[in-house]
Amino acid sequence: MRDRVVLTGMTTDTVTGSDYGNLVRTHLTRVEQHNAAALDDVAELVLAAVQADGILLTAGAGHSLAAVAETFYRAGGLACVRPIYHPELLPMHGAISSTSAERRSGLAAEVLGESGLAPHDVLFVFSTSGVNYYPVELAQEAASKGCPVVAVTSVASSAQAPRRAGVTLAEVATVVLDNLVPPGDSTYPVEAPVTAAISTVATTFLWNLLMVRLHDKAAESGVQLPLWRSANVEGGDAANADLLRHYQTRVPQLG
Repeated sequence: MRDRVVLTGMTTDTVTGSDYGNLVRTHLTRVEQHNAAALDDVAELVLAAVQADGILLTAGAGHSLAAVAETFYRAGGLACVRPIYHPELLPMHGAISSTSAERRSGLAAEVLGESGLAPHDVLFVFSTSGVNYYPVELAQEAASKGCPVVAVTSVASSAQAPRRAGVTLAEVATVVLDNLVPPGDSTYPVEAPVTAAISTVATTFLWNLLMVRLHDKAAESGVQLPLWRSANVEGGDAANADLLRHYQTRVPQLG
């Protein structure tokens, strides 16, 4: 018999390279089940924002900016999304400096101050560790302005990380979506993980689970969602033209 090991709370057979896909699928199943109720709550928040002609602001730092990219100007995605970021937070602009920027108090207020945030908007903050100043202060600033905050984070990772901002992102958010990423992010080999980070996969999965729920709730309520069409299919540019006209003044990144 093969040895038994525990991965992020699940007991499974020892994983080999050929089994890695099963490891990921198991993790995503747990993520879906764990967040079922919270996803419904977030879908209601987003639907209310859409009905109020609000904006979803999406933010992250470091590799969490991959999740922000997933939310913005994506075929099948919402047109009412404004990504907020600062070049210093992007690792391709400087790996070491991006880590320093995320840990610096005050940057969140600077970035959010230029966003036009309003109470009928929703702020999404993507941060698996959820302990650095930038994600925590984003949530605190938005909450102080009466804007709901959705944290997409890992409660387990936050519990073991240094509390640089004093509190965690999950502790100051309106709703938490937990990607269940283990501390350190790596997942392979299971006995002593050193590679195969899972945060991007799990966080993107959560976002698209939200899109599915939002689609169904909107259909039930008779609400037409502002969804992008692919620019690489026939009629895509024409279908997107009205959305561009409607949102471009509030989402300058659409220019």
